Amino acid sequence: MSHLFNQNTYNYEQQGGQNAENLQFYQSQYPDPAAGNYASNTRQNSFPSNTLSPTPDFAYAGYNSAIPGGQMNSQPISWLSAFGTGGLEGEPPLLEELGINFSHIKSKSFTVLNPLRPVDRNIMDDTDLAGPLVFCLALGTFLLLSGKQHFGYIYGVAVVGCTVLYLILNLMSPQGIDVPKTASVLGYCMLPLVVLSSLSTLIELNSGLGYILSSLAIVWCTYSSSGFFTAVLGMDDQRFLVAYPVGLFYGSFALMTVF
Repeated sequence: MSHLFNQNTYNYEQQGGQNAENLQFYQSQYPDPAAGNYASNTRQNSFPSNTLSPTPDFAYAGYNSAIPGGQMNSQPISWLSAFGTGGLEGEPPLLEELGINFSHIKSKSFTVLNPLRPVDRNIMDDTDLAGPLVFCLALGTFLLLSGKQHFGYIYGVAVVGCTVLYLILNLMSPQGIDVPKTASVLGYCMLPLVVLSSLSTLIELNSGLGYILSSLAIVWCTYSSSGFFTAVLGMDDQRFLVAYPVGLFYGSFALMTVF
């Protein structure tokens, strides 16, 4: 038994020695990691020169990764990127996508404040409700500061008034008008009443002076609004007919402001 074991051991060692002599080691094409330039050389040699290497999906040094088209975005990543488009080319600003254009709000507000200026027929092509919503909120806030909580009344009168005036204007004009444009015109022309409500926080409007100021505000709003509607719908010969229901609409808000 011991003789056979020693013989097998001798044969294994002899075969292992022969196999070790037949082994051939080839030099690796990759550099030694201890040299310090392993990462850079590996990145260069990983892909042949005649092929395109994939674009990395990582962000280095605070910059965004590659964007479609092979262009790198150089905008730094911050929490403000959530409120914008991240600097991508061809993307409109976030406020423009939401329908908020401050230049259009400014031009329409100045047109209301200067009712004697002719109204452009294309001024309401860009219908937005951002300005009217701000004016309604400001009206309710000023009334609240003067001790009158009328947010529900403002909302109800605005909805009912816009619906009724929408029906009346479509019956009077063959051209027709849509609901957002009607609400936009009525909301922008409410600006004089917002100024009147701001005065209610300083003076008492339930007086002779308040009646005069409220009457001027109603006339101002009615004149501006009727000018907008007649310019958009081409109803210059029917301005007084348009002004009558519009005046009743703004008179309701004036009553909230005075009493």
